[in-house]
Amino acid sequence: MGRAYQNRKESMAKTAAAKTKVYSRYAREIYVCAKSGGTDPDGNLGLRSMLERAKKDQVPSHVIEKALEKAKGSGGEDFSAARYEGFGPGNCMVIVDCLTDNPNRTFGDVRQCFTKTKCKIGAQGSVSHMFDHCAILAINSDDEEAVLEALLNADVDVTDIENEDGRITVFAPHTEYAKARQALRDRWPDVEFETDEIQFLPQTHTELSGDDVAVFERFMDLLNDLDDVQNVYHNAVLPD
Repeated sequence: MGRAYQNRKESMAKTAAAKTKVYSRYAREIYVCAKSGGTDPDGNLGLRSMLERAKKDQVPSHVIEKALEKAKGSGGEDFSAARYEGFGPGNCMVIVDCLTDNPNRTFGDVRQCFTKTKCKIGAQGSVSHMFDHCAILAINSDDEEAVLEALLNADVDVTDIENEDGRITVFAPHTEYAKARQALRDRWPDVEFETDEIQFLPQTHTELSGDDVAVFERFMDLLNDLDDVQNVYHNAVLPD
């Protein structure tokens, strides 16, 4: 897939710079995951990995517990996933992932972010075909052969594997996330994942310059301010 993941990661943007937003968005994801698959991490592998990521990102335990208790109750918010795509400043490509309890409101809010910065929101699939939807798992190890063997024995469809500076990064289709994660955990029960996520990685990049840089930064700020926005992915490259 090309250069090391850490280099590629610089071309992606994740929302929620402020800690309070990080906590809020983790709480919403934990609630949705627990509500749909159960509150027992042993029986809900998606929830287990979500909780591990939350703890690694230092989300307070009371935030996690509140989300789980909320999921145990009847009723509650009915959140659904929503994805919007379009073109940002300099014709860069943007994907906005949301969790919403009011799709009409969320679509209007996201569209306004595009409109305010003279960007263009597109139809579903307008840019996502130019991104790879990948599961990305990284562990501290230099035994690439053992990692690959563990994945292949579990019949994981590995897209790419990189070994750099004592860290092995595995790329697989997003549908293989749970299987790949479990294969590594089965092989090394105490393994700690340095990277554990599903991302959209751009196949091409768009370099921004001049006024497009400031407009792009405002565009990102507007999206980041929306509570329903969970993640923003793009292929823009900003000048150093």
